[in-house]
Amino acid sequence: MNNCEQFRELIEAYALGALDAEEHAALDAHLSSGCSDCTKAIEEARWVVSQLAYLAPQQAPSLTLKSRLMQSVRSEASVSRRPVLVFRPRTFWTWVGVAALIIVTLYSGWNALRLQEQARQARNSAAEAERGQQKLQQELALTEREVSILTDPASVRISLLPQNAQTPQLEARWHSQLGIVVTGQQVPVPGGSRVWQLWLIPKTPGAKPMPSLTVRPGPDGKFVLPVFTPPKLIAETKALAITDEPAGGSPQPTTIPRWVGGIS
Repeated sequence: MNNCEQFRELIEAYALGALDAEEHAALDAHLSSGCSDCTKAIEEARWVVSQLAYLAPQQAPSLTLKSRLMQSVRSEASVSRRPVLVFRPRTFWTWVGVAALIIVTLYSGWNALRLQEQARQARNSAAEAERGQQKLQQELALTEREVSILTDPASVRISLLPQNAQTPQLEARWHSQLGIVVTGQQVPVPGGSRVWQLWLIPKTPGAKPMPSLTVRPGPDGKFVLPVFTPPKLIAETKALAITDEPAGGSPQPTTIPRWVGGIS
């Protein structure tokens, strides 16, 4: 047996990184000596190992291969029962099986994580869709309530006249159970970040105006201000007024009313 033959059975295990330290060092020293045959064999074995992840579907081994593999397993089992430790060459197919098992295990773990992530994303998407549907239903309910206030004959019509003749008139509808909706067209937009704020003027002498909601018209001048929970009953209110206030509104009017409408 020449010098290369004693390393032939270690080449596949070397390519798999499965040699113990002593065997690995011995083969490294041999390769460093410039043996072209063993170097070529190492390269071929490494190529085979790199292709394990792309192996075709499993097929039943031939009877000859199966017989050789079982004989190798029985031989290694017999040697393992001996009290003295001896060197046991590892067959190439044993390491192929180990590597394939490692690949299958890693793939199964990765696939389980992938399925868990897909399930999490599906739950999040379902929850987001449900929140979107709930928001849409709420907006639809508010729109229906607004339409009811504007169209119900029981709503009281209130004309809000501007202090400036060049400013368009606003109109309010007040339903005793549903609330107030103030509307207008081509309404000027307050300067900066300021807003229009609605006030309820009580009938009680000396009582302060009751602040309500604010609105900032769109670029087209459309003015819509729904107030579904007015702070006063219509019977306790003598007028509605709208002033120009800072963003967020004010607890008391800071400017002269731009629109005022009495309640008869």
